[in-house]
Amino acid sequence: MKLTVFGATGGIGRELVRQALDAGHEVTAVVRDPARLSVTGDRLEVVRSGLSGSEELRPAVRGRDAVLSGLGARSRKDAGVATRLTRTVLDAMEAEGVRRLLVVSAAPVGPAPAHDGPLDRGVRRLVSAVLKDVYADLRAMEAELARSGTDWTSVRPPRLQDKPLTGRYRTVVGGFPPRGRFIGRADVAHAMLAMIGSGETLKQGVGVAY
Repeated sequence: MKLTVFGATGGIGRELVRQALDAGHEVTAVVRDPARLSVTGDRLEVVRSGLSGSEELRPAVRGRDAVLSGLGARSRKDAGVATRLTRTVLDAMEAEGVRRLLVVSAAPVGPAPAHDGPLDRGVRRLVSAVLKDVYADLRAMEAELARSGTDWTSVRPPRLQDKPLTGRYRTVVGGFPPRGRFIGRADVAHAMLAMIGSGETLKQGVGVAY
């Protein structure tokens, strides 16, 4: 497949690029600073962009089978960037007729598991309160997806960890795995790549966790 990855220098973005290349795909990585992308490969094209407008992104998504995005706030002060940048990507995709889009959101944006215990519910409330602006941004981003004409999937992980790829995790379409507290960034990327051809995940939020 021909894939474009936005946010390719982030933890999940780098893994998306690396794993996609390992699987034999052609990858276009859109980055602000190419020097920060340590992944290399014969089938990799690196495009420098500040994502300031959809017109400059159109060549990066033209003719692609899918677009994957790790764009989002790195801290509370960055809240708002996920919605703004994703809207720019959506505009470029819709102009080029590219339909498949997978993005990274977060577990608290979706429904909580019905059978979570007091500890998990308490942690979820605390984290949601501390990062309320970030999660508000992600909810607005998902609303933009829902209004778009794309075949989108929003992948919602819990607390992220820097761990090697395991391939062993749980996914719940439209919900979240019970007692799912952690997941490695490499496994989030693995899940996103596996969902590209999944009709079940179209226009859905998908919880993913160990």
